[in-house]
Amino acid sequence: MKPENRNYLFAGAFVDELVRSGLRHVCICPGSRSSPLTISFARNSPVKTWVHLDERSAGFFALGMAKALSEPVALVCTSGTAAANLFPAVVEARYSCTPLLVLTSDRPPELLGWGASQTILQSRMYGVHAKWTLDLPAPEITADLLRYVRATACRAFATAAARPAGPVHINLPFRDPLAPEEVPQDMALGSSEEDPVAWSGRPDGSPFLQASVDPMPTGVGDIEALTSELRGIERGIIVCGPQWAQGFPNAVTCLARVLGYPVLADPLSQVRCGQQHLESVIDNYDIFLRDIELVTHLVPEVVLRFGATPISKPLAQFLERHRSVRHILVKDAGWHDPSHLASEAIDADPTRFCRELTSKIDAKSPSTAWLEEWRSIRCYTKDAVEKSLRDTTELFEGKVFSKLSGLLPEKAVLFAGNSMPIRDMDAFLPTTTKSVWCMANRGASGIDGVVSTALGVSAVADNAVVLVLGDLSLYHDMNGLYAAKRHNLRATIIVLNNDGGGVFSFLPQARYPEVFEEYFGTPHGMNFKAAAQMYGLGYSKVQSWDEFRQSVSRGLSASATTIVEVPGNRAKNVELHRCVWSTASEALRAGVKR
Repeated sequence: MKPENRNYLFAGAFVDELVRSGLRHVCICPGSRSSPLTISFARNSPVKTWVHLDERSAGFFALGMAKALSEPVALVCTSGTAAANLFPAVVEARYSCTPLLVLTSDRPPELLGWGASQTILQSRMYGVHAKWTLDLPAPEITADLLRYVRATACRAFATAAARPAGPVHINLPFRDPLAPEEVPQDMALGSSEEDPVAWSGRPDGSPFLQASVDPMPTGVGDIEALTSELRGIERGIIVCGPQWAQGFPNAVTCLARVLGYPVLADPLSQVRCGQQHLESVIDNYDIFLRDIELVTHLVPEVVLRFGATPISKPLAQFLERHRSVRHILVKDAGWHDPSHLASEAIDADPTRFCRELTSKIDAKSPSTAWLEEWRSIRCYTKDAVEKSLRDTTELFEGKVFSKLSGLLPEKAVLFAGNSMPIRDMDAFLPTTTKSVWCMANRGASGIDGVVSTALGVSAVADNAVVLVLGDLSLYHDMNGLYAAKRHNLRATIIVLNNDGGGVFSFLPQARYPEVFEEYFGTPHGMNFKAAAQMYGLGYSKVQSWDEFRQSVSRGLSASATTIVEVPGNRAKNVELHRCVWSTASEALRAGVKR
């Protein structure tokens, strides 16, 4: 349709090119200044709009969609502090390499610094956390400017998607009129006949500017050299941290088979659950690596590392004890080496790297003595942990992930909140042939926005979504529950309510009772039944494992979002964790002595 005025010609061209580039989803927060963008998106039928009332929740909702789809998702907000509320999601997107298009509306430059309402300095407001940031000029009608706007939209989409993916911020100022009112003199300033491509885009429907977002090269020269070296090394380990590359789980486990190396697989690596070759995959390492004396002899000659920094602190400490060992970091999205252990870094797509390396290495015997030792330790630990969990009748937080392993349907998404839930996922979620996609916000590892991110995943996921988070995480993002109601989303939210910050009870601060509860434990005395009722969600509070199984099963089969509240005690939770660690260590020592 013909634009009514310069704002709608300008915004319409920008939106048109985003859609031509491949944009499928946009999250929109209400506001006046953003009207040209909002209405232009609403008029563009190929893109799906998601309306949110709270900007912070909207930011994380878009983040969840972008994580699940591995493609850019747009965010639209009005001027002023509305844009500032997107900051936490922008930070998480940058550090988790998630493609976001942050489109902030702004007042025109003549109002900045003159006391105009809802006006703050928005230029580069996300600083180094944005991959690329740009202030567009206030709309004018010239063919050159329209070409610039179209090219900018295409470049913004491509930049957000290019590896390493991340957030792009485009700031768009608009003068009145903000509504789609006809301004005849505006349309008289230019002519589509002079430059039809500037006004209407390329006639074949292709983007104005087509940019490649192919992954990084594989590093063939590095692979040739590495192949000859690894052939003679038996005591190697493969460490897989959080990553989302398609095909990686099968590729890395095939590599492990030919090398005869154990794979220490973080749950967010997607290697622990699925149909890939699991015989080399080691779980429970977060538990058995705590016994420093026992694992002292497990000295690798080489460490191959993929993905982001793993969750497990015992694993990090184990690697740090072997600083002199050759550490090879295969990276395609940033330098994930906080302990500075890497002796060399290879830029490569991880899936292609593993496949090419596998094709060039002659397979070792199906099971080496080195690999069998890791398997044996894992087996003793696994048996001890399973027995300990079976004997635990209390609502132990660590047991939640063990129970969920049997309850989750095929191809479910299991999303863990930060602090204790993600650590318990790592320690207690067992290896399984069931395909489960494990997710979390581990870019900046904050507890804010977890509900909205998981619901964003559920908005585009075809399968069940289960979120496990702590009470403080749910409290931080209760506004995010509105999306479940408004968009009729299906998710099962399991809240572990231990009345405060449970992770702090594991830290040295817990030894100072005179300050601990007030400043760290922070008890709140709330449950979340009323929150569920306010948003029209299902709710149950469980008192036993049988009730937990029934409630989760009902949630998985429900047509809406359900909250399952699991009460707990912070001090008892610490005691039960330490009991599992001790039991596993005793069983492992007894097994090794045989």
